[in-house]
Amino acid sequence: MKVPTMKVQRLRRRKASDLPGVTAVARIDRRTKSLTKRLRPGEIAIIDHVDVDRVSAEALVACGVSAVVNVAVSISGRYPNLGPQILVEAGVTLIDNAGPELFDRVREGDVVRVHEGVVYLDDEPAGKGEPLTSESISAAMTEARAGLSVQIEDFAMNTMEYIRRERDLLIDGVGVPPIRTSIEGRHVLVVVRGYHYKEDIATLRPYIREFRPVLIGVDGGADALMEAGYVPDVIVGDFDSVSERALCSGAELVVHAYRDGRAPGLERVHLLGQEAVVFPATGTSEDIAMLLADDMGASLIVAVGTHATLVEFLDKGRSGMASTFLTRLRVGSKLVDAKGVSRLYRSRISVGSLLLLVATALLTVAVVLWFSPMGKIWLNGLQDAWNGFIFWLVGLFS
Repeated sequence: MKVPTMKVQRLRRRKASDLPGVTAVARIDRRTKSLTKRLRPGEIAIIDHVDVDRVSAEALVACGVSAVVNVAVSISGRYPNLGPQILVEAGVTLIDNAGPELFDRVREGDVVRVHEGVVYLDDEPAGKGEPLTSESISAAMTEARAGLSVQIEDFAMNTMEYIRRERDLLIDGVGVPPIRTSIEGRHVLVVVRGYHYKEDIATLRPYIREFRPVLIGVDGGADALMEAGYVPDVIVGDFDSVSERALCSGAELVVHAYRDGRAPGLERVHLLGQEAVVFPATGTSEDIAMLLADDMGASLIVAVGTHATLVEFLDKGRSGMASTFLTRLRVGSKLVDAKGVSRLYRSRISVGSLLLLVATALLTVAVVLWFSPMGKIWLNGLQDAWNGFIFWLVGLFS
């Protein structure tokens, strides 16, 4: 099959742009967080994401996508997930339940057109879904809230199961591996790529500068630290969403492994020529980061972007998020959640007010200098100095 040249693709795109709907290059990936690394403004994202969560939606909006086509159900009714609402409110065209066969018909880089729920490729329908609107999302969210009690019951059962399997780790810290990074008696900042993590890191700059905490990045949280200008001391996770740049930054690597010892992320570490400590646990990576900091003697654990509420636990789409609830109970005496600190502490002084304040101060100084005897003497001295400078400058060219 002959691959269209770039010139042909541009002609097709120009022709399609005259048609109704959204026309752009398609980017395809079943993992939304992997797709956001390749997306460019104006492109169309084709995803396979049941219950689009808030973090994924905000990442897609930040990439500037023009449309999102989900081959799965964006709101299954399991719980009231916020992702679809965020996308639609940002002006992104959202097509729901377009069918898995779309992944076989559209390739990465194809120019597609989305109109009234239909995905066109070369003017031929390649898939069809349901366009989601604010009204349809609101109705689906109302139904999802009605079934939330079932999810709470499941969450409670998962919590009891986690206690049974990991009571030694939670209570006595059995199984926490030693690391070379010195944490005893120091503050630790744990960064997860969660809600408002960028704003919170920016707000915490004075704290980081003063206390110099140990910086622990959880998977993509390591890249978040590096984007903010910091180098992580420790990186914890299964390393499926962290960049090679972060893994080779000199940070100590702690691979999150399954309880039976299998660690898929360890292979990537070895391919990069790095060494890592293996931490087998059934919880999430942010759980083991907190347990590690606590067991190593941290005096304070500051968490950025981590999960704290029931809806956030469910938003991860994992039954194992019950472990995060219990981990917070375990380290609660030294845990400070920085989530939302940027919204709590935000300057309310406008730029115009600051300029007016500066202008008023300068005017006050000018009036004092003009009318006070000492001010007149100072102004006369300043005038003599200026005249002397001009005389010297003219003498250079005479």
